[in-house]
Amino acid sequence: MAKKNQNQTTAGTNVQHVKQQNAQANQGQYGTEYAAETDVQHVKQQNAQANKNKNQNS
Repeated sequence: MAKKNQNQTTAGTNVQHVKQQNAQANQGQYGTEYAAETDVQHVKQQNAQANKNKNQNS
C-alpha cells in the first residue's frame, strides 16, 4: 500500500491547491474576469430599447 502524502486526501486531492484556489476565489479573481467583459453602455442601450418596446406594447 502506498504511503499517503500529507497534503493529499484519500481520493488524491491536493489540499494545498484547493486552499489556494479558495483564497483566490475569495479575492474576487474569478468574478472580475466576467465583469471586465461586460459592456455597460450596451446593456443600458438594450434595457432602454426593451423598455421602449414594452411601453409601445402596453
